[in-house]
Amino acid sequence: MEPISILAPEHQAGEYINCKGYFSIVLQALVDHKVRFTNINMGWQGKVHDACIFRNSGLFQKLQEGTLFPDQKIIVGDVEMPICILGDPAYPLMPWLMKPYTGSLDSSQELFNYRLSKCRMVVECSFGCLKACWRSLLTPLDISESNIPTVITACCVLHNTCESKG
Repeated sequence: MEPISILAPEHQAGEYINCKGYFSIVLQALVDHKVRFTNINMGWQGKVHDACIFRNSGLFQKLQEGTLFPDQKIIVGDVEMPICILGDPAYPLMPWLMKPYTGSLDSSQELFNYRLSKCRMVVECSFGCLKACWRSLLTPLDISESNIPTVITACCVLHNTCESKG
């Protein structure tokens, strides 16, 4: 999850204030290994928890039903594994979602968290590239709130096009 800063004058300020104390609308995204957005969920108020947004998304529904990656497996070494997505600690642990261990950890759990964190860096890179290319996303958007999801979606599509073309 990555918040995009906005101004929302027609709503109560509290609805859109995120945990960092500024106005935002949430862009929650699934990215692939090539730094491209494969699924986005746009428009929730900044104060809404990531796990709540995720559980109410079409992506969650498809993953729960097993229709997003039906019968797809990958081979790691000589082990066949189902496809899964990687999340941060805010997300629920699911058969198709890996997240880091929390609390007091032994050395194998710390190693797992380290490796998972390295794999998740592609997500941070995706959002970093999106904001670097479309620098207007770094400041409050001076547009109608109703247009924000369309603008952010367009930026994600253009980002994917740029990434695909090199």
